[in-house]
Amino acid sequence: MIEQDTISDLHDDHATTSSKKLLSKPLALIQLIVFSAIGLVMFFVPFTIGEKSTILFDHGATYLVTQQHTLSVTLLFLLMLYGVSKPFIDGSWRKNITHMIMTGFKVIGLILAVMYVSGAAPSFIMEADMLPFLFEKLALPVGMIVPIGALILAFLVGFGLLEMVGVLMQPIMKPIWKTPGSSAIDAVASFVGSYSIGLLITNRVYLQKQYSAREAVIIATGFSTVSAAFMVIVAKTLGIMEFWNVFFWSTLVITFIVTAITARIPPISLFDDKVDRPTLDHARGKRLAAAFDLGLSTSRRATDLKQILWSNFRDGLTMAAAIVPSIIAVGLTGLLLAKYTPVFDALGLLLYPFTWLGGLPDPLVAAKGMSAGLAEMFLPALLLSDADVLTRYVAGVISISSVLFFSAMIPCVLATEIPISVGKMVIIWFERVVLSILLAAGFGQLAIYLSWIG
Repeated sequence: MIEQDTISDLHDDHATTSSKKLLSKPLALIQLIVFSAIGLVMFFVPFTIGEKSTILFDHGATYLVTQQHTLSVTLLFLLMLYGVSKPFIDGSWRKNITHMIMTGFKVIGLILAVMYVSGAAPSFIMEADMLPFLFEKLALPVGMIVPIGALILAFLVGFGLLEMVGVLMQPIMKPIWKTPGSSAIDAVASFVGSYSIGLLITNRVYLQKQYSAREAVIIATGFSTVSAAFMVIVAKTLGIMEFWNVFFWSTLVITFIVTAITARIPPISLFDDKVDRPTLDHARGKRLAAAFDLGLSTSRRATDLKQILWSNFRDGLTMAAAIVPSIIAVGLTGLLLAKYTPVFDALGLLLYPFTWLGGLPDPLVAAKGMSAGLAEMFLPALLLSDADVLTRYVAGVISISSVLFFSAMIPCVLATEIPISVGKMVIIWFERVVLSILLAAGFGQLAIYLSWIG
């Protein structure tokens, strides 16, 4: 039997249906095909509107930001007010020192946004590449794209496609990534949904003693990257949206290759790998049927379209509200450190040999920009947005494949029961960045030669 029951159990918390009644199989099949196709088209098929070629929901977000600027700014401030007030309302700000620091950054981010809009900010942070860039080119697009993207993601994750992909990936998970087959759900949920969903699943399964400590660490630090919606932001910032499909699929492959390598080297390889979990036999020749059955059964349970769409949209609003103010504050901190201090110069020196080996045109500048990703995953894209196309492509890959960063991901991992320290996460971050630079630089040069990028 394929691990169908296990995967179904994992997805129960995210199968947003308010009714026990199941759809008929023919109707569920139509729903699975149509809604999955909608999600795939919305996320991966570029359309040209007004001489701009990009995916559909990006057109919508761009319209809001450019043509409805006042409305989008108003919506952004409502999001930030919610994101700043939530830790104080639910008391999570006092949970630990990390939560206190991140809540402080959110408050500072809101204050900075008010200062920017009112024109009261000091001149040195009102330079074009500082607060104005963060607010107009990053915060506003993130605030609009993430909720809209989360709404569209409902079509990819709510009607069975996610489960089908998970089952089909099971045979390769253990030999390549040293994780059980059901962890495919974590990987796919993170890439097409969000790292918070992936971490939620990982933590729950680890507490149920179905993952070993090593497996939980591999999944948390290797699969729980930012979502496809955030990848759009990175690609837009770097000016590579016209190569969206090349960027998306190559980044996905590079991220998972890096994870396969880091799973086999310290510090991850030194974690305890003991787990009392039954070994399930895979029925040869029946995997496709099992994937289809699980996808269909998920679609049959998805009886409330409005609830599914609202649940995903609400999660997107919550995530955007939490991240936007911290992006402004942490982003500005990173930009100021990069411009006025040698902090990232020093860290960049450690990456310089690898950017040089990768053949990047200006390896020291590239290394400095990419080192800033430890503070915030957007900073490499921000700092290298005017670089040559190869460096911009590599910076985009690094922003996604490095996985770990202090403004959001590392605090999220620390909030789980997964037994990993900040120091080990920093080491894993460095390993992932080094490997990603070498792989992305090699592929990027090939893609330029083949005119896929350029």
